[in-house]
Order: sequence, then structure tokens, then C-alpha cells
Amino acid sequence: MDLKKQLETHLIEIARERDPYLATAAHFFVQQYIRASFSQWGSVEIHTFEVGSKVYENLILNLPSDFKTGKDNLSPILIAAHYDSVPGSSGADDNATGVAVLLELARIFATQPTRYPLRLVAFDMEEAGLLGSKEYVAKLVQEKQKLRLMMSLEMIGYCDINPGTQNYPAPILKKFYPETKNFIDLIGNLKTLPDLMRLRNSFRKSGTKSELLPVPNNGKMVSATRRSDHAPFWDAGYRAVMVTDTSFLRNPHYHKPSDKIETLDLDFLTGVCRGLEFGIS
Repeated sequence: MDLKKQLETHLIEIARERDPYLATAAHFFVQQYIRASFSQWGSVEIHTFEVGSKVYENLILNLPSDFKTGKDNLSPILIAAHYDSVPGSSGADDNATGVAVLLELARIFATQPTRYPLRLVAFDMEEAGLLGSKEYVAKLVQEKQKLRLMMSLEMIGYCDINPGTQNYPAPILKKFYPETKNFIDLIGNLKTLPDLMRLRNSFRKSGTKSELLPVPNNGKMVSATRRSDHAPFWDAGYRAVMVTDTSFLRNPHYHKPSDKIETLDLDFLTGVCRGLEFGIS
């Protein structure tokens, strides 16, 4: 199957103005598209939460582990991407790219189970303040659920080969990280360092450049590292990683009407998906 074509197909359906306030019809369309895609591989769990007087939904697909090597009591790896966008933007990179890869990982691992059970989650209301993930983490904590690892896919399709274009939230980071926007960034709390190193190796295998950034104190010293759905998991004590093209530090179309599919590098996005496939397998 042509992975690049599959990802593009998802992007065409998802990349549209779909904020939950002003574009409610498109928001509902994308929500149902994700639900239908997940439904091909298993029963979809709906986690509802309220914001004001409205009800919103996180969509969840659980995939079993490989029965030959897995055990029933292994904690799952949770992989997530948010499907809402900001008003006035089709959100192709933010975060149709993350959702597209999430849907392809569902397809891949539904037929090729991994050692660990997988839980794929499409979060809503990330742009409103990580509301969907905060509500879901509260549920996990209340139920004392354990996770092997949480991975947030946050803007993973923008690439620029021109040197000197990559920005960083702290000047000192420029001394240690590339100046060219052609890598995927793996950002985790300190307890994920072994996972970060393993993921970096998997991206090398896929031919995609990657950098890792382990952050102390749940990223509170560098607030830009907290700007996705992994942050509530950090705060609750879970091992969590953000996979990102560095968002507003790289993509000039961030939160703008110009965040469209034609600005993305689909070969780069395909490499990111392959790297995640190798790293999770």
C-alpha cells in the first residue's frame, strides 16, 4: 500500500476549517471521519467531557498486543493527536498531519500487533487549553490506569531544507541543535530518555533525521515544550513524549489561513510515520 498516498487522502479529508466554535459542521465531519476510520479496526470508545454547556468527544481505539509475545497485564502505549483547529485555519500541519499518521498507525498495527497493547486517541479541544487531554488524564488517574508510554503527535509535516531557518525557545539550544528545518523533534520528560534514544534509532532506520530533547521539571523551564497534549500526562507522572516538527518555531503558517496541504512535505511526513512504525513495533 502506498503510505504517502494514504496520508494525503486523510489530509484532504481533515485539513479544513474545523474549530469547534465557528466551524461546527466541519468539526463534526472530521470527528466522524476519525470515528469511521477507527471503526475499521475495532470498537471505538467515546470519552465525553463538558466545556461550558457543550459536550465534546475524545475518540479511542484499543488494539491488543501480539498474543505470541505479549501478556495480558502489559500497560498500553498511548498514541494521540488532537483533531481540532483554531478559527480561520484549515490546520493542515496543526494538526491534520498528526491525525493522518494516527489513522495510518491504527491501520498498520491492527494487522501487525506489537508487544504492547496500543491505545490510539484523537483528542478534542487542544487549542482551547489541552482540555480534552486534561479530562482524559483525570479519568486515568481516578481509575489508577498505568501506561507504558504516551506519545503526542503534534505538527509533524513541515520541513525546510534551507539552512539558518530553525528557531529555538532558548538561545542556548542553538549551540546543540541543527539550524535547518529538516528533522523531527522528540521531546520527553527525563524518565523517557531510554524511549527517546530508541525512537531516534528508529527514525534513523526510516531515513528521517531526528533530534531528542529530554526536559527536566516537566518542561516548566521551557514552556514551549509543554504546548501539546503530552503536558497533562507529564504533570500526572506518566512517561510522555511529544513528536513534533517544532511547530511555531519552524512553520511560518502556524495558526494562519495559509496552513494548507500544499505547504507540507509529504515525503517528510511519510518518513515520520515510518519512523514511528519502526519505533513502536
